[in-house]
Amino acid sequence: MEKFRFLEHTADAKFQAYGKNMEEAFSNAALAMFSVITDIKKINKKTKKGIEAKGHDLKSLLYNYLEELLFLIDTENFLLNHIEELKIHKKEKEYFLGGIAVGDKAGKYETSGDIKAVTYNEMEIKEKKDKVMVQVVLDL
Repeated sequence: MEKFRFLEHTADAKFQAYGKNMEEAFSNAALAMFSVITDIKKINKKTKKGIEAKGHDLKSLLYNYLEELLFLIDTENFLLNHIEELKIHKKEKEYFLGGIAVGDKAGKYETSGDIKAVTYNEMEIKEKKDKVMVQVVLDL
């Protein structure tokens, strides 16, 4: 199964990420987002960062999770190689996410462009038996 695919969009970056479950689809969404600015396969696995997010529904959880990763780019020059141990659970009326972002400092890697923000524009989450798809548009 492919991890993610970029779709045509007029000025921004639009992608769909896939997984066997919600955690895998969210992990692959992070890979897609970082792929907009660098070749993630070239990023060394030197640093681990704990990540947490919460949301009132799955869309807000996805948004807040990707924004948390974007914050790591902006504040710590962190580039992602992969996500480990991502867990999503619902408690009462909120969703919670926790995991580990694995990557390295941006200084020695080639990057192209910036991601200004994650958007709710055209955001989708579709869940079928053994397959989840999330769609995100990034403001560049």
